[in-house]
Amino acid sequence: MQEVNETTQTDENKIPTHKNHMRAHLLSRLAALAGVLTLGVLYLFLPDKLIIGPSWLLLVIEAALILPFVIALTTQRSLPHGLIRTVALVTLGITTLALAIGIALLVSTLTQPGTKGLNLLRAAGILWVFNILVFALWYFEIDGGGPLKRHLAEPKATDFLFPQYAPGSNSNWKPQFLDYVFLAFNSSTALSPADTQPLTKKAKVLMMIQAVFSLVVIVLLAARAVNILQS
Repeated sequence: MQEVNETTQTDENKIPTHKNHMRAHLLSRLAALAGVLTLGVLYLFLPDKLIIGPSWLLLVIEAALILPFVIALTTQRSLPHGLIRTVALVTLGITTLALAIGIALLVSTLTQPGTKGLNLLRAAGILWVFNILVFALWYFEIDGGGPLKRHLAEPKATDFLFPQYAPGSNSNWKPQFLDYVFLAFNSSTALSPADTQPLTKKAKVLMMIQAVFSLVVIVLLAARAVNILQS
């Protein structure tokens, strides 16, 4: 009888409490907000030739859009789920557009005389990190209908099949923002899924777009910069 009670207590200790779930969800959302602001900071360091408008514009837009999130998280007040999703997707749309414009303008500078290899490498490196963060945020927002729905639902694979969701696993594990950063990092370096597989069409489309952006930045631009340095 004592052994049964000890086993039951051990099993219960393995199951996260609602409080732990809420804390993990809050930390993951804060990490995502920090990722958004990091994009705005990276944008400040891009050369003027690769941006449209002032370099601080993206950071100001992001700060204005995520301000309701920050207020809601700090005051522990809930916002309508539809509003949260709309603001998050609009923010991601703007940052993705800034990334695409930056890559396009960087490609156009390859044909311009006097392009310095070190400047090209620096810009390509910034855009590569920018690419990782943008799509990590996309994956974080689309998987399972968003972080809130993932938090409320049973642990299972929806848009992405993480290793923790392998058949036979009874874990209560749920992905956090860092898991999506790791997924985006692998997609940007290997140009293909690593340990996590996309399951839905939208996940596959996003991963293909990210791979194309990364291919342009790493293969074409970095190789061109090396050629300039050697000449």
